[in-house]
Amino acid sequence: MRPIRLIARLDIKGPNLIKGIHLEGLRVIGDPQLYAQRYYEQGIDEIIYMDSVASLYGRNNLTEILEHTARHVFVPITVGGGVRSVEDARKLLRSGADKVAINTAAIARPPLLKEIAEEFGSQAVVLSVEAKRLGKGGWEAYTDNGREHTGRDAIEWIGEAEELGAGELLLTSIDQEGTRKGFDIDLVRSVADRVSIPVIASGGMGSVDDLAKAVSLGHADAIAMADILHYDRMTVAEIRDQALALEIPIREIAEP
Repeated sequence: MRPIRLIARLDIKGPNLIKGIHLEGLRVIGDPQLYAQRYYEQGIDEIIYMDSVASLYGRNNLTEILEHTARHVFVPITVGGGVRSVEDARKLLRSGADKVAINTAAIARPPLLKEIAEEFGSQAVVLSVEAKRLGKGGWEAYTDNGREHTGRDAIEWIGEAEELGAGELLLTSIDQEGTRKGFDIDLVRSVADRVSIPVIASGGMGSVDDLAKAVSLGHADAIAMADILHYDRMTVAEIRDQALALEIPIREIAEP
């Protein structure tokens, strides 16, 4: 098993870092640049910035935040929200992003994934999927930060997106997001066993035990964390140490 990556997820609205439950009831946390710097100094492996209202308003406002972060934080940065074209991806990559995450625009026009992958490589293309469990079984993919139904089966969509060129998957459970009750293990495992690209589990981490289950039972390749870091319930170093104690393979810490 490859070492698991620890990723800090920072959801942004305007200039602010925010956090909610089930992607709703968003609460302002603070300055995202300061939090990104803190997590970098604590030894985070990667950063994800997600503009939570970009698709709603048809633009991404993270360029200034991204440029500042890229000057001070030297780990891979993924940026999502409002990426609708190759040019949108180019702008973010030139501003300091290593990867772009795409959800709403990819659902609307799936060939966009192939176009961006052909221009910048699959390693720069992250498919972002917001999935909600259906009462009849399975999961539906949502867009617009969990606001809009698509009617698409999330697992089938993920398989299609991999074929189009997505090189990584950010998988968020709407049901678990912000609850501190653990990841949707069935969802993570169903996806990880379906695709060959790395799967980042997001939504619900309340403890390191949740991380361990997502890796050992869900077969996740990386863990995205928000609440547990933003509210100072644990530091990155504490999470890393506890994961190692549980014999979860974690990447060697990089000195800032």
